[in-house]
Amino acid sequence: MRKKVAIFGGTFNPVHNGHLRLALDLVQQLGFDEMRLVPCHIPTHRADPGVASARRAQMVTLGIAGNPSLQMDDRELVRGSASYSVDTLSQLRAERGGECSLTLVMGLDAYLGLPQWHRWRELLEFAHLLVVNRPGYQLPAGGELAEFDRIYSAGAEALSAAPAGVVVHLDIRALDISATEIRTLTAAGLSTRFLLPESVRRYIAEQQLYGARDDC
Repeated sequence: MRKKVAIFGGTFNPVHNGHLRLALDLVQQLGFDEMRLVPCHIPTHRADPGVASARRAQMVTLGIAGNPSLQMDDRELVRGSASYSVDTLSQLRAERGGECSLTLVMGLDAYLGLPQWHRWRELLEFAHLLVVNRPGYQLPAGGELAEFDRIYSAGAEALSAAPAGVVVHLDIRALDISATEIRTLTAAGLSTRFLLPESVRRYIAEQQLYGARDDC
C-alpha cells in the first residue's frame, strides 16, 4: 500500500489547539501515515513573525509531545533561507522516492493566494494539495486559479491512488482559534488557557513572548 505523508506548514506563531486538532482530524479521517508540521523560517507572504523560528519550532515540539501521529519537521529552519513550499516539497520527494503520496495541507484562504506563490504551478509535480474549506471564503468564478482548480480537482481517494498531482477540497471541523487572538490576549495580560496546549502557554510566559508579563 502506498505510504501517505502530509505536510502542514505555517508560522505557528504560536501553535494552538486549532492547528493541532485539525492535524489530528486529517490523520484520522484520511489515514495519513505521517503528519509533518513544518514551521516557516522566513515567510514570504506575510510580515515577519517577530518571534525567532527556533522558538516557534520549540512551541510546536512542546505542543505535539506525546502524540506520535504528529511530527515536527525543521527542514525550513535548517535551510536557513526564505521558505518556499516548492523547495520543501522537492526535498521531501527526493527523500521519499517516486511512489510515496505527499500532500500539502492549506486553508482555503491560503489557496486563494496561490498564484502569488513562488513557482506555484510546479507544486503538483511533487505533491497533492489538500485545501481545507473555511467559512467566509470561496473560490473565484473565473481567472487562473479557478481554471487550475477545475483541471486538477479530485476526490479524497486520489490521495492514495497517485503520488501527486491533484487538488482535494475538504469540509472538516475546525476550532475557531487564531494565533492573532492568542497574541492579543497575551499582550493584554488576559488568559489564554484552553486555546493552546498548556506546555506552549507556559513556554510563552517563561520566555515572555508576545508581551507576556505573568502566567496568564
